[in-house]
Amino acid sequence: MRGASDFGIDLKKIWWGFTGVAATEAPVVCELCYCTFGANAPGTNSSSVTPAQVYGRVISHGVTAAKTWTTEPTTITVLGEVPLTPNGGTLLYDSPLGDTPDSAPNEGFVLRFTAAASVSVRATMWWERL
Repeated sequence: MRGASDFGIDLKKIWWGFTGVAATEAPVVCELCYCTFGANAPGTNSSSVTPAQVYGRVISHGVTAAKTWTTEPTTITVLGEVPLTPNGGTLLYDSPLGDTPDSAPNEGFVLRFTAAASVSVRATMWWERL
């Protein structure tokens, strides 16, 4: 998810879950990353996603998002990582007040998942404008 040219993103929540693999599969490395999108911004080498506005007056916010990159965006800095079982593993995290990561304008956040076997993942990021 990438902020617009005139504001950054305040990341409030991240959720993800895995489906469709055996209990014997190795854990998936799940990373929350800060990204400058120096190359491969959302929609470049990826499938564009329209971020939904969940409250307030509906505006044209200019935030972009994507999924299924074929080439990673740059430059990525890992903020945190956890191993999680792909056999129905789920993570729901609401950032505590005062501990929300934020981005500069035109930069944002990436969730990166590295699995030894083919695994399906569904993920969500909740955000506010800075």
